Amino acid sequence: MNLRKRAQTVIVGGGAVGCAVACSLAEAGRKDIIVIEKEDGLATETTSQAAGLVGQVRGTVEEVKLLMWSAETFERLQADSPESPAWRKVGSLRVAHCDERIEELKNLKAVADEAGLETELIDNDRARELWPLMTFEGVKAVLWCPSDGYVQPYDLTMSYAGEARKLGVEFHTGVRVTGVKIENERVAGIETDQGEVECELLINAAGAFAYQLASSVGIELPIFPVRHQFFVTIECEGIEPTLPVVRIPDASIYVRSEVNSILVGGWETGSLSTDPRTVPLAGEQPLVEENWEVLEFLGENVLPQVPAINELGIRHISRGWPTFTPDGRFIIGESSKVKGFVMAGGCNAHGISGSAGIGRHLVESLLESEPSPYVKALSPDRFAGGWDWNEAQRQSQLMYENYYGLPQ
Repeated sequence: MNLRKRAQTVIVGGGAVGCAVACSLAEAGRKDIIVIEKEDGLATETTSQAAGLVGQVRGTVEEVKLLMWSAETFERLQADSPESPAWRKVGSLRVAHCDERIEELKNLKAVADEAGLETELIDNDRARELWPLMTFEGVKAVLWCPSDGYVQPYDLTMSYAGEARKLGVEFHTGVRVTGVKIENERVAGIETDQGEVECELLINAAGAFAYQLASSVGIELPIFPVRHQFFVTIECEGIEPTLPVVRIPDASIYVRSEVNSILVGGWETGSLSTDPRTVPLAGEQPLVEENWEVLEFLGENVLPQVPAINELGIRHISRGWPTFTPDGRFIIGESSKVKGFVMAGGCNAHGISGSAGIGRHLVESLLESEPSPYVKALSPDRFAGGWDWNEAQRQSQLMYENYYGLPQ
């Protein structure tokens, strides 16, 4: 399909977020939408590097409800869409090894209760029934959320795209955006390596290139790609796809099954981020080299809970550049500096789990006369007053390092 010369709405980025936004806007009645992706296929960049965990337990009611909407959407797509998102509602276990973490679990349960999310504090015996190969050694409390789970990021993205296509959305892959046309301080179109496209609304869902696209129109946003890695073992007897996701915050790791193998990821203390100013909009992100010190850290931290890991070889290593912001919140909504330029980025490793919720909030920010205070707080305008580059980069790295940190 040839790239046409005009569309009302152009979405840049064909990952989970971009496709979710396309689906949400189309379902809300918006017409004439196209999605542009620089790679030859959808879901091949940051989305493909994700572990696919879907955890609804969060520190605020607003965040919980956003994730609940995503989980409900995955459930609907699983039941109704010909393109299955490979959603597995297997539940999740979040464990505490110290008294401070016990208090955190109690507080998280209180927030979940207020949001209407079912959770339960269970004992170690019940937890072992749910994950027989895990020892739960030294665990003092466990929070169980039965409606959590995980998706396969590629399948989820294809499911969004399938639904969006049925509503008239067009997808163009292998098209690189090289610039944005601005007239009278508002978006007039985009420039690509296959010609210009006039548009009224440009939605930036460019993932690790979100900074570059915003910067090209004079909007400086603190969006920093931060290295993340996880590994998948060879097959292990006793591991099945129906096992719950396990989060072990005091060890900075998460664990889930990957068919009949074990997937282990986590949050390293010495994080590494790139400087997006050094990568051009039409360029490529630096290759993420395997860091065996980090992988050994993950393996050592999971070993006390899953002794079988010591006998298993590594089948696959995933690494990538999820983006983080200094305040740990999404950047969603239209910029007041350049009308028609809309952000859907800065996902803080929530891009898969939060994708449907991000789509819903973006629709709210654009189409509702009075968006909620929470959605307003996600606006790119919160950074319009300026910010210190070095401090913002460091704070973004700390958001990554303290992903499982205790509240201060």
